[in-house]
Amino acid sequence: MAQHPAYTMAGLCAVGGAIGFAKGRSVPSLVAGASIGALYFYAGQRIKNNEDYGHELALAASSLLLFAMGPKALRTRAPVPATMSVLGTGAAAYYAKKTYESHYGV
Repeated sequence: MAQHPAYTMAGLCAVGGAIGFAKGRSVPSLVAGASIGALYFYAGQRIKNNEDYGHELALAASSLLLFAMGPKALRTRAPVPATMSVLGTGAAAYYAKKTYESHYGV
């Protein structure tokens, strides 16, 4: 069940990167969206197959998304970076909790 947020974030990151490219012809947005989306997708696969480090990888992808989009959201006040940074914060909190639970059995 914990793989569903990772798959959702993978799709949202890919769409967010595509929107950034479509609006401003920003190749870095496209590459970053596809890359972070791929990390989320891979993390979702690892979680789904009950393999090691799935939650940790999703937490890393969430942190990367937050630290990449947070400053841009504050600087530009644009809706896509703001939405992506809020989603990154939520996903980071969720996967930090899941990582803690998997390590300490809470």
